[in-house]
Amino acid sequence: MKNEKIFNPASGYVGLFVGLIFMLSVFLMPALQDEPLLLLLSGFLCFIGFICLLGLRVVDPNVSVVLTLFGKYVGTIRKNGFAWMNPLYVKKKISLRARNLDSSPLKVNDKMGNPIMIGMVLVWRVEDTYKAAFEVDNFEYFVKIQSEAAIRKLAGEFAYDNMEDSKAEVTLRSGGEEVNKFLVNELHDRLAIAGINVFEARINYLAYASEIAGAMLQRQQASAIVSARFKIVEGAVGMVELALQELSRKGIIELDDEKKAAMVSNLMVVLCSERAATPVVNSGTLNQ
Repeated sequence: MKNEKIFNPASGYVGLFVGLIFMLSVFLMPALQDEPLLLLLSGFLCFIGFICLLGLRVVDPNVSVVLTLFGKYVGTIRKNGFAWMNPLYVKKKISLRARNLDSSPLKVNDKMGNPIMIGMVLVWRVEDTYKAAFEVDNFEYFVKIQSEAAIRKLAGEFAYDNMEDSKAEVTLRSGGEEVNKFLVNELHDRLAIAGINVFEARINYLAYASEIAGAMLQRQQASAIVSARFKIVEGAVGMVELALQELSRKGIIELDDEKKAAMVSNLMVVLCSERAATPVVNSGTLNQ
């Protein structure tokens, strides 16, 4: 497998000057009508000048020109400016500018088999013009297809979140830079054959597929409610314990086990209830 070879063309201004000099010989033709050989020479020089002008080319910044001659790779022009090259060269322009690929969300299965929708944004650029021009048929289409393949592999390596896989340290939703690094490395390996350099690749869309989105949302809500209830109960137990300790320490009232149980029950109901408690004032004794 070959690599890119830099080709340095001649100055376009020199080529333009030489071509115009040869083309000016056409003005000598009327004066050489009685000299067939000189007339033929003048016409030949005019033709050479026309061929020279065909070799002129303007190369824009961050644009390369791949040159081939009768099927053989000659080299790549990377230097921008006004250039002259062999008119017989077949020229293929390849942009060296950075490009974005914003892939549409794909429906894939994550590590746990759940259908999800995932999309990414890719920043890439052609580094080796020989590989981009000759190692693959269409390097832009190649980037698109291999990006989809890489994102499918990424989804198969990680779970959507740790609700399905509690032992997972890295998930698609919380993996962040580690997931993006895996995606960049995968794309770099896949696109190296086409001479493509990957600058950045990030997940820009991630969601459950529509057929399970509702169920997964209910599951997340239930998990959030359970976590909130756990915190409420934990705090309520601490408050009840503190209340009993303070009443006992300050000797405000002596409570037997039955009264402690009633008090704990009432406090837990008040503290854990979703609605504000409605107190009932006891105007009699403690036993009433």
